[in-house]
Amino acid sequence: MALWASRAASYLKISSSASSFYFYRGFSSVMKDFKYADSHEWVNVEGNSATIGITDHAQDHLGDVVYVELPDVGTNVIKGKNFGAVESVKATSDIYSPVSGEVVEVNSELNSSPGLVNASPYDKGWIIKVQMSDAGEVSSLMDSSQYSKFCEDEDAKH
Repeated sequence: MALWASRAASYLKISSSASSFYFYRGFSSVMKDFKYADSHEWVNVEGNSATIGITDHAQDHLGDVVYVELPDVGTNVIKGKNFGAVESVKATSDIYSPVSGEVVEVNSELNSSPGLVNASPYDKGWIIKVQMSDAGEVSSLMDSSQYSKFCEDEDAKH
């Protein structure tokens, strides 16, 4: 599994550290040090800054992403509230913020290359960066093993 992850990461030109990946049986990847919302967004926290995107599991279920609705820089996002949308060939899904704060950067590359969400959901396919207003909100999110179990349970129901 780690060799496959390393080869896939190399091909996608993302971090190939096998220790950064955690896999569940459905073979969607989960980043070990990230936090996850039950609405399938991930957050990577560095200090008071949070990078947010949708998970590999979410993009896999959506199919080919054709459009990403991005908020404006300066917009305040609220934990659990919608801040944008991802449109795929199958459906349009809202994107919910796993933390509250001010949007300080958006991934404008998604305007011309929305497929980055599919090809590199944890690296090049990030959606927004937020200056968190309450870093304590992160503690209510799932870690990688909890999120993997959540996905397994969710997939078993369908």
